Amino acid sequence: MESKFNDLKTRLAEAHDLDKLGWVLNWDQRTMMPPKGAAVRAEQKATLKKLWLEKWTSPEVGKLLDDLRPYEESLPYDSDEASLIRYARREREKLLRVPADLEAEMTRAAAIATEAWIEARKQSDFAIFLPHLQKTVDLKHKYVECFDEPDHVYDILLDDFEPGMKTAEVRAVFDDLKRDLIPLIAAVNAQVDTVSDACLRGHFPAERQRMFCLSVIERFGFRHESWRLDPTVHPFASNSCTTDIRITTKYVEDFLSPALFGSMHECGHGLYENGVSPALERTPLCRGVSLGLHESQSRMWENLVGRSRPFWKFFYPKLQAAFPEQFSAVDAETFYRAVNKVHPSLIRIEADEATYNLHIILRFELEQEIMEGKVALRDLPEVWNARMKSYLGVDVPRDADGVLQDIHWSSGYLGYFSTYSLGNIISCQIWEKALAAMPDLYEQFERGEFMALREWLRENLHRHGRKFTPKETLQKVVGGGITLGPYIRYLKSKAREMYGV
Repeated sequence: MESKFNDLKTRLAEAHDLDKLGWVLNWDQRTMMPPKGAAVRAEQKATLKKLWLEKWTSPEVGKLLDDLRPYEESLPYDSDEASLIRYARREREKLLRVPADLEAEMTRAAAIATEAWIEARKQSDFAIFLPHLQKTVDLKHKYVECFDEPDHVYDILLDDFEPGMKTAEVRAVFDDLKRDLIPLIAAVNAQVDTVSDACLRGHFPAERQRMFCLSVIERFGFRHESWRLDPTVHPFASNSCTTDIRITTKYVEDFLSPALFGSMHECGHGLYENGVSPALERTPLCRGVSLGLHESQSRMWENLVGRSRPFWKFFYPKLQAAFPEQFSAVDAETFYRAVNKVHPSLIRIEADEATYNLHIILRFELEQEIMEGKVALRDLPEVWNARMKSYLGVDVPRDADGVLQDIHWSSGYLGYFSTYSLGNIISCQIWEKALAAMPDLYEQFERGEFMALREWLRENLHRHGRKFTPKETLQKVVGGGITLGPYIRYLKSKAREMYGV
């Protein structure tokens, strides 16, 4: 049986290599590739996707999985070998439902749509992107039709990012979240002018931002021999293996927050991928288990660490030294309150911790309506703007700051957005466990020490990769499922501290 398992592992390693080559091509397209390379790059990525799918769905892999059932049952459930067989069986069954030509066409369409989105955003013209979005949605409907009829059409798309979770479950969590969030935000809004973020706006040269961002994430675990930090239009994290981590950020020279907190956010993603056990390298288990768990890591490092008072007790003097003309006359308390200001805003990735969730709920609801045919795509800018006004009280001046601000739809990532808020919730559940295990964690931050947190996360979450389902993984880390309590306690505590509400 061991020889058959090794045969399976070799075949899946080849498929994994093809998948990671696709990630490298995607990273290159979004950071380095000249725009005119897009058409051929789309074909290259489509070819890789077809080869990857052929590897996964080959009859040989199917026979090996059947033959290995007794071997799997003889092994401990949490062994690497049993986990690989179990995961591969579920993944292959899902992939068998989708024709290779459709998978390739979705990959090809996403590569072309990404370039169209970049141009549409540059010109703030949704009409440029509309035909590409229409094609994406049409392809997603074909994709959904490959599966048994779900409880909701959106379930199939959600499962690609949060395996095993249903739309109804997310709706229930978000309904509870809104019930606590809306009155909290209203109470803060009544006091909103008591906190100013004016010190974050001014002139911040991009190169100095880059150097300071590096000084922060190096403390988190960024290592130059195995990591990269590059500029891009819309920040993301990628990797080809656990020792090739590529993160990006966006430098805005008149606003410090996007690059600073974006770098910490993407570093959180990178730490997860970097922390997967080396024993899982070149297997399909060598990835974060779901986007909800992944976003729990990015949001944790961005917010629970990066917006904490102990963090800035250490880093603020260094920020003043990096930008003396901007911060020499700004005291630490003013700066701390600035980075924790709650106020409705246009841009999701620049939103504060509380109102951020309304951005996500808006997108989650819109995506369902798009797939249900309740919203005509040509009307999206108008519908988007109306929802922004209703949910956040914000007027959208142009498409680039509204319906075109996110890259996800151009990448074909319908079903992704809810994982950001799920990540917010999960991050606080994990945070309470980490604080219980390391009561002096904040004191460590004051000394600029973050490796104990990183190692605790590696041991309790990162190293497992995809050995277990998302629900099993969360159970291992926090002892249960998704619960709102820790997140609401955190937001209310921060609101009391900042605004006295």
